[in-house]
This record gives sequence, structure tokens and C-alpha cells, in this order.
Amino acid sequence: MLRNSRVHCKSSNLFSIMREHFGKDMNLARIKAMSMMICALCKVQRIAYTKLAAAFDNEAEACSSLRRIQRLIAECVINTDLIARLILKLIPVKGPYSLAMDRTNWKSGDTNINILTLGIIHDGMAFPVIFKMMDKRGNSNTDERMELITRFLGLAGEGSIAHLMADREFVGSEWFAFLNSRGIHYHIRIRENFHVIRHGKESKAYWLFTDLKLGECRHLSGIYYVNGQPCYLSGSKIKDKEGNPELQILVSYCNAEESLEMYRQRWQIETMFKGIKSSGFNIEDSHVRIQERMANLFAIVMIAYVWCYLVGIYIHENIKEIKVLNHGRRAKSLFKYGLEYISQCLLNHRNRYNIDIFEFLSYT
Repeated sequence: MLRNSRVHCKSSNLFSIMREHFGKDMNLARIKAMSMMICALCKVQRIAYTKLAAAFDNEAEACSSLRRIQRLIAECVINTDLIARLILKLIPVKGPYSLAMDRTNWKSGDTNINILTLGIIHDGMAFPVIFKMMDKRGNSNTDERMELITRFLGLAGEGSIAHLMADREFVGSEWFAFLNSRGIHYHIRIRENFHVIRHGKESKAYWLFTDLKLGECRHLSGIYYVNGQPCYLSGSKIKDKEGNPELQILVSYCNAEESLEMYRQRWQIETMFKGIKSSGFNIEDSHVRIQERMANLFAIVMIAYVWCYLVGIYIHENIKEIKVLNHGRRAKSLFKYGLEYISQCLLNHRNRYNIDIFEFLSYT
């Protein structure tokens, strides 16, 4: 199905596919501009409007293409639910899903860019699906987290969350109560000094795991109360980023025995952010400061990111595997594998594996 002898890859091919997805909800001129922008992103691999405009696949002058990008980002309101539905249909995993919640943030001048994101975890990777712009510097609050989960359930359906993993900032009584009420199987890390209660006796969380040796783990039986909400506890002794030993304590909705294994997958959303930022599209170099414009930009980058992953997965599984290094990890990520191939096809019109790269964004 994906075989194709064409080597002249044009953004018009992508436009035809994007029109199938968004034609009923978006202006065709904006769909075309978005399609050209996605292709340009994969060519230049950075968010710099002038460079993107120079890489547009059309006959217009660069200044005209630049104005087109500026209008798309400044004037259009991209429906991110449409983007999420597209991604859910394209990715090689179906629900119930394992999710990771995290945020990525950086400074653009004096403006804080802070994006709360849900990613779908699958086979060592994470696919971004929905996000929320937060006009502040610090952590998300309970309402913002609940909004993201509620939106996801509305898109993917009730019962579509198999697991939810999150780090230490995603805690709180109301938040845990919300997850418990929805029956969401969460595995969330808490700080060592959290107070926990069992049978009316209060203690600090680390007291329950203080005798663990490096590499050991323990799952506690029975229900504990954390932030006033019932949960299960598990802990392990790990090394931090500097190589020093530290406790990792998790709260879970149920089945604490699986908590540590599931939580290990949370890091994949951090790898996803790295692909969107420094090792992929360098979105933090965009200098966009207005929240609504960054939301449009982030949504477009999400499509490009998923496209690269899908191409990388296909080539790795069907044509040429990525070399595995001595430490057991691949020489490059599946995302980077796909990005490099798409970029080569679009820049050099060389399609050495003879595949239709655009068909990966079509689910028909």
C-alpha cells in the first residue's frame, strides 16, 4: 500500500490528505498553508519563519510565503481536538491507552511558555495527543489537569485510559479524588516527606521504605491515605541524575505491583518534548510569545512529529532496522529516523526506499 515510485515529493500531496481530515472544518487556503508549513518544518527542522518561508513548495516569493505563515499562526484558530482525533486514528496503538502527563516550558523574552501535555505511551515512544497552554510559569493546577483528562475521555471514550503516569508535581487531594472517582489507574510519584495514614496512624512516606537498598523495591499491602485520598503505595531505591541514591515513592489507584514498571515508561514523554524541541523542530526558538499563536504552532508541530515517527517505525520494521549500540539502545530514535528520511525526500527528491511518505498521514 505504501509503495510508490514517485520521487518528486510535493506539499500538494500532503494537502490532498489534510483536506480529507480537515476540509469540513477549516478554510482550504489555511489547510494548504498548514500542509506547506509541515513539509517546510521537516526540511529545515527548526521554527524560524523566514527559513520556513524559503522552504515552501510553491512559486511565490519568500516574503509572500512569510506573510502566509504569519497569517496562519496569528489569525487562524486551529481546533486542537481535530488534531487529536487525527493522531488517535494514525498511531499504531489502540485504546485503552497508557498516558503520561507532563509539561514543557521555556522563556521567550519575558514571556513564559508553559504547555501541559498528555502523551500516549507505546513501545518506547510517546505520541502527543492533547495539550493546554498555561499563562504562567509554575505547575499546573487541578482544574487544568482535570480539563485535559476530561477532554481526552471525550475524544477517546470512557474507559480509554489504561494507565496514567505523572511526576511529583502532579499531586493534590482534589486531583487524586478526581482520578479515583473516574476509576483511572494512575501511578504518580510523590515527595519522600509526604504524610501518609494507615489505620489512623500517620507517618512520613520515606519511613516506610528507608531500609531499601539500591535497586530494591517494595509494594505495600493495604490502603493508605495520601492527601486524604485512598491509594496504594510502592517504593524503590534508585539513582538520581547525578548518580546519587534516592527513594522513588509512588501512589497508585490499584495493583501496586505493576506501578514501578509502568512508571518507568513516563520518561518517554520527556523524550517526546526533546524531539519537539532541541533534537527535532527547535520550537523554543520560534520567539512566539502570544499563547494562542503558540497553541497553533504546537498543534502543527504535533502533526509533523507524529508523521516522522510513523515513517521511522515503518522503515525500521519493514526495510532497514536501526543499529543497536553496545549499551542496548538504538543509534537514533524512530522519530529521528523518520525525520531524516522525510527531509531527504523533500529536499533532494530522492526516495531510495520507494515509499509514499504522505500516505502515512492518511487513515483511509
